[in-house]
Amino acid sequence: METGTVIALAAYFALMLGIGLYAWRKSTSDVSGYMLGGRRLGPAVTSLSAGASDMSGWMLLGLPGALYVSGLSDAWIAIGLFIGALANYLIVAPRLRVHTELASNAITIPDYFDKRFADTSRLLRVISSVVIVIFFTLYTSSGLVAGGKLFETAFTLDYTWGLWITAAVVVAYTMIGGFMAVSLTDFVQGIIMFVALIVVPAVALTSLGGIGPTAATLAEINPDLLTLTTGVTVVGVISAMAWGLGYFGQPHIIVRFMAIRSLRDVPAARNIGMSWMAVTLIGALATGLVGLAYATTNNLEVSDPETIFIILSDVLFNPYVTGFLLAAILAAVMSTISSQLLVSSSSLTEDFYALFLRRQAGQGELVMIGRLSVVAVALVAIALAWNPENNVLGLVANAWAGFGAAFGPLVILSLMWRRMTRNGALAGMITGAVVVLFWIYAPVLEDGATLSSVIYEIIPGFIASALAIVIVSLMGREPPESVRVTFDQVQAILKGERA
Repeated sequence: METGTVIALAAYFALMLGIGLYAWRKSTSDVSGYMLGGRRLGPAVTSLSAGASDMSGWMLLGLPGALYVSGLSDAWIAIGLFIGALANYLIVAPRLRVHTELASNAITIPDYFDKRFADTSRLLRVISSVVIVIFFTLYTSSGLVAGGKLFETAFTLDYTWGLWITAAVVVAYTMIGGFMAVSLTDFVQGIIMFVALIVVPAVALTSLGGIGPTAATLAEINPDLLTLTTGVTVVGVISAMAWGLGYFGQPHIIVRFMAIRSLRDVPAARNIGMSWMAVTLIGALATGLVGLAYATTNNLEVSDPETIFIILSDVLFNPYVTGFLLAAILAAVMSTISSQLLVSSSSLTEDFYALFLRRQAGQGELVMIGRLSVVAVALVAIALAWNPENNVLGLVANAWAGFGAAFGPLVILSLMWRRMTRNGALAGMITGAVVVLFWIYAPVLEDGATLSSVIYEIIPGFIASALAIVIVSLMGREPPESVRVTFDQVQAILKGERA
């Protein structure tokens, strides 16, 4: 590894740890501060934190690799994600910010579910917490695998060393600084990703002589690379765009809406976040297409299309800039890992420890348990990631659909429908998860194929969950008066803000 690259990466790691120490001094004296930043996030930090924790390494590796292989026909996922993120800001963000504060200052998503429906049995809270901890532990392990492989392929280090380095830095700043550290580091990481996804395709495009020669090269390779519709079906487009439905049920994303400073900051956060997302998605798409033209023109060997960003960063820039650009991949990976670690830790602390083991625990004790939970989840994730070929990691590919179907309709309807009941919420969450799992694993088609080979599982899961919520809610009694009063107060606040 070049000395300049090492220095750039060391500077990046030092910055992340420095932010963790800053956040430790500012916001970790109580549970609300450690797990939700005291609800003091500004719009810029909220939006870039949500974006960076969302996109992960997919933005710099997976999406460019898909465009490298198939061209613009693989851009439908990006289009669906953009629409879904915008809808999330419009529908969920303002309502969740107000409702979680009025609902006895709910700190976690399961805590919000519990208080929204006045669930004295705690069943809704416990089941949603279990789902979050299990899936996010698996999610975290996949992020650690990505970090280990990045060090192995780009930095020529042993996979195990890469695993430990990635985990050590993320755990350090997450454990020390909590939600504020995660959000501030995500903000910086979002900026790094933004710059990298402009610089890399722009420099590669310039070296090829501009848009005209690049498009001509791609047309010579395959004219269909520059069309959105070639080789895709209507069902394929719907399945790809349905990725956007997942946003409504991703705890590590929507928790940012709970932490924003005020309702009035939501529109600014939406504008910043969607602008960031538009530029970075276009940059990722351009990296794949321009990378294909560059590799073809310069006879570069690309054994793995998902490494095209790494290859361009290495051949086009000096070692210091390469180090910065490779740090962008680490930023994408680490921002997601830290968010998932903290959400899992928050559930373990608030939804298990404080609820069942130590109801009288003080603020300092709960913060300490939160920090220990970060370490515990990370250690389990490291064990799962130790063998990068471990089959359990295959579950992670479907976790987006699982969260989207189990929590998405539940979140939306809980914020928009006064008549929704606790039993409806339980039915929707369980139905969405079961349908997704059935769609993925049941070999019901010819030759043992599953239904996910026909259409993306989030679509039937989301629809079935929404129907279960509505049907079961209408079959039962109306929610308690206290729940209806809180709901009406939220609507009044939202209506007053819009007026």
